Amino acid sequence: MTKQGLLVVISGPSGVGKGTVLRSFMAQNENVRLSISATTRSPRPGEEDGVHYYFLSRERFLELAGSGGMLEHAEYSGNYYGTPRDMVQRELDAGNDVILEIDVQGAMQVKAARPDALMVFILPPSMAELTRRLVDRRTEDEVTINRRLAAARGELEQAHRYDYAVVNDNIEDAVEKLAAILRAAKCSTRYLNDFINEVQCL
Repeated sequence: MTKQGLLVVISGPSGVGKGTVLRSFMAQNENVRLSISATTRSPRPGEEDGVHYYFLSRERFLELAGSGGMLEHAEYSGNYYGTPRDMVQRELDAGNDVILEIDVQGAMQVKAARPDALMVFILPPSMAELTRRLVDRRTEDEVTINRRLAAARGELEQAHRYDYAVVNDNIEDAVEKLAAILRAAKCSTRYLNDFINEVQCL
C-alpha cells in the first residue's frame, strides 16, 4: 500500500488559539509538518529562509503564482504571501501529513485546487470568550481588537464550508479531537481510493 500524507487546512479567527493547538498536536505526532509560507517581504531580525518563510523576490513569486506554483496566495500591505505547491507535495509524497494554517480566503483557494484537502475550522466557545482572549493578550488596542472581532464574525459565517469544526474550549480536548479527525479521514474511501483500486486488481 502506497503511503501518502494527508493535506490538512486549519483556519479560525484571530485569538481562537490555533497556534497553541497545533504546537501541542505536532509535539505528539512526529509525521506531521507545518507548511512554510513564501513571502515577498524582507526578512525580519532572526528570521531564516526556509525556516520561518521562503523569502522570494516579487518577480519570482508572481511567476510561481501565475504558473500554478502556489496552492493559494494573497497580498497584504503591499507584500505577497502564499503556499508553494511543490514544497507541500514533497512532504505528502514522503508520507508526512502537511498542515496549512491559513485564513478563510486562502483555505477556499486550496479547497478549489485540492478537493482532497481535509478542511478543519477552529471555533471559540463563544464570542465573549474570544473577546476575552484577545483582550488578555494585551498586544493590541481597542480599535484593533474590535476590527479582529468583526473579521471573526465574517470568518465564522464560512465555517460551514469546512469538513469539520473543533471548539477550542480546552487545549487537550481540542488536540484530541483534531487527532481523531485525522485518523477518521485516513479511513475514508476518498483517502483509500488508490488502495481500494490496488486490491481490486490483485
